[in-house]
Amino acid sequence: YRDRRKRKRDFRRLWITRINAAARQNGISYSQLMGQMKKANIQINRKMLAQLAVLDPDSFNKVVELAAKAE
Repeated sequence: YRDRRKRKRDFRRLWITRINAAARQNGISYSQLMGQMKKANIQINRKMLAQLAVLDPDSFNKVVELAAKAE
């Protein structure tokens, strides 16, 4: 029971770590990216952002650019 709850936290931490690493390659921190995405009304969850960062870096870069333009 305990580990079923812990698994959710662990995956969220993994996604945030992956997003942060990809965001820093674009010269922005994780928290700045998430703040800009909120302002730009880009509603992509952390799981999908992490998948984009790993599997399709070009698309992730486009999301970062869109978020930066909205600021």
